[in-house]
Amino acid sequence: MASRVLFSSQLTFPQRETSIAPPVTPSRNVLSFSYRSPADRFAIRIRPLVKAASFAPTVAEADASRDEPGSRKKLAVFVSGGGSNFKKIHEGCIRGSVKGDVVLLVTNKKDCGGAEYAKSNGIPVLIFPKPQRESSDGLSPTELVDVLREYGVDFVLLAGYLKLIPVELVKAFPKRILNIHPALLPAFGGKGLYGMRVHKAVLASGARYSGPTIHFVDEEYDTGRILAQSAVRVVANDTPEELAKRVLDEEHKLYVEVVAAICEERIKWREDGVPLIQSKDNPDEYY
Repeated sequence: MASRVLFSSQLTFPQRETSIAPPVTPSRNVLSFSYRSPADRFAIRIRPLVKAASFAPTVAEADASRDEPGSRKKLAVFVSGGGSNFKKIHEGCIRGSVKGDVVLLVTNKKDCGGAEYAKSNGIPVLIFPKPQRESSDGLSPTELVDVLREYGVDFVLLAGYLKLIPVELVKAFPKRILNIHPALLPAFGGKGLYGMRVHKAVLASGARYSGPTIHFVDEEYDTGRILAQSAVRVVANDTPEELAKRVLDEEHKLYVEVVAAICEERIKWREDGVPLIQSKDNPDEYY
């Protein structure tokens, strides 16, 4: 089914559904290391250890506009390029591994690969921010927030979106905006560190591991709370292109896993503000 680029004057808003997610109180946590493949990567996982008295996570804020627990969540994805992570998330939604649906694609480049993929799959495309030389196209920050709310968006997913997210959006969706970065934050992050620049910086530093980081978004570049990471081994004589490919392969796996978790309401917040992912198989385990 074909789609098209939507502008602020051309939008048709769906009706919104309501709910409030119930709180869940997990019992314990501990840090352990799981080596998936000694040749190229390992993953850090947090598993149960301490009792509930020392671990009292809270649930991210919910309001009456959210879907009923267990129902499919509505996702808005932001891209600036080819959108390979966006495609993997969308495929997960279609496959059923992600209990959600991509209802909007937001981009600052209306002809990018991610936008073309969205249009070919019937996903509405929004332009943000408004291009300076094309005043009739695109949305302002306030208009963008209004559109996301009218579509009943539960979570915003940044997948290679290179623009700073406006304060209006951060405040409108607290603890509901995720970004993926192609290095192990807090190292190798910040303004100007994106794409191949990140991998060149990793190699120049002599770091032995890199890998994707998924974090919540605040008002700065790459400074929000870290939610998940997967480490990829840096091989001797690596090129930036070779490292980038291995990291991207991990991004595709990790982002789908994390989006599946948020759609199932398995993100819990420790008292100190650290977000954890509740295990799907064992509710007493967190990582």
